[in-house]
Amino acid sequence: MRRRDFIKMLAIATRAAAAAAQRKIPRVGWLVPTTKTEQENLDEYRRGMDALGYQEGRTIETTYLYADGEPDRLDKLASMLVKENVDVIVTFSTPGCLAAKRATSTIPIVFAASSDPLSTGVVTSLSHPGGNITGFSVMATDLSAKRLELLKMVVPGIRDIAVLWDTSNPGMALRVHETQRAAEQLNVAFLDSGAHDLEGLEATFAALSKRRPAALLVTVEPFTRLHRERILDFTIKNRIPTMFEDAAMVRTGGLISYGPSIPSLFHDAAGYVDRILKGARPSDLPVEQPTRFQLVINMKAARSLNLDIPPELLARADEVIE
Repeated sequence: MRRRDFIKMLAIATRAAAAAAQRKIPRVGWLVPTTKTEQENLDEYRRGMDALGYQEGRTIETTYLYADGEPDRLDKLASMLVKENVDVIVTFSTPGCLAAKRATSTIPIVFAASSDPLSTGVVTSLSHPGGNITGFSVMATDLSAKRLELLKMVVPGIRDIAVLWDTSNPGMALRVHETQRAAEQLNVAFLDSGAHDLEGLEATFAALSKRRPAALLVTVEPFTRLHRERILDFTIKNRIPTMFEDAAMVRTGGLISYGPSIPSLFHDAAGYVDRILKGARPSDLPVEQPTRFQLVINMKAARSLNLDIPPELLARADEVIE
C-alpha cells in the first residue's frame, strides 16, 4: 500500500472514530409511579432491552424517577425528565400516562401498561393513537365477568362482592363499572370499596370488617401495590376470599389472580422503545391490547379459608402455589 493511500485511510478511520465518539447515546427516562422496591416489571423491561442488543451505559442510558406511590409527585418528575431532554419517556398506570402527556407534546412516550387509555384520554384511538404517546393496554372487556365467574367457582353460593380500588385513578372507573355490571348479571350484590389514601383505606377496612362480603376484588395499580402488605394482612386476618388482578399478590399470600401477564407487557414495551429510537413515530404504533393472561392459585391460602378448589379450575391454572 502506498504511503499516500495509507495516510488517507488513516484519516478516514480517525474521522469515523471521532464521529462515533460524538454520536449521542440514546437516553430513556422512566417515570415510575411505584417504589424502588418493586423491580419485577422493570427487570422484565430491562431483559427486553438486553434481548434487543442494548447495553446500559454503552449503547443506552436510562434514568429512573420514582413517585413512591404518590401520584401528586408525577407531574414534577415528568417535567424533570423533559428538562433532561430524554429521547423517550416510559411509564405505566393512568396517572403516569397523563402526567407524562401533560409534561410534553414532543418527546415520544411509551406506556408499558395502562388500564383504559382510550376512555381516559391518554390516546384518541387504539389503532392510530395520534400525538406522541402509545403503548400497551391492560383493558379487556370480558375480564371483569371472567373474574367473577372464577370467584363463583371458588366460593360456592357467593352472595356479594366488594371491589377495592383507587378512586383517584380515572383509569379504574370503567373497570369498576364493568365489575358492577357483571355482578348484576350474575345476581351478585356489589359493594364499591374505593379509597385514595391511607386514611381512606383504613376506613374501607373497617367498613368491610362490618359488612363481611363473601369475596373481595382488588385492582392492580400503584395505590394497591404501595399498600399490598396491608391489604394482604387484612384479607388473611378477616378470612375474606380475594381475587387479585396481579399474580405477584398471590405469590405473596393472596388466594387467586386472573389478568394479563403484566411482566410480558413491560418486556414488549422495550420493543416499542427500540422502534421509536430507530425512527418510528408513536402515532403510527397502535396501542396493543393483552393477549396473554394468567390464572394463579395459592393452595395454601385456599386451605386456610377451607375452600376446595375444583379440579377443573386447577387444570386451567397457569401456576399453582402449594
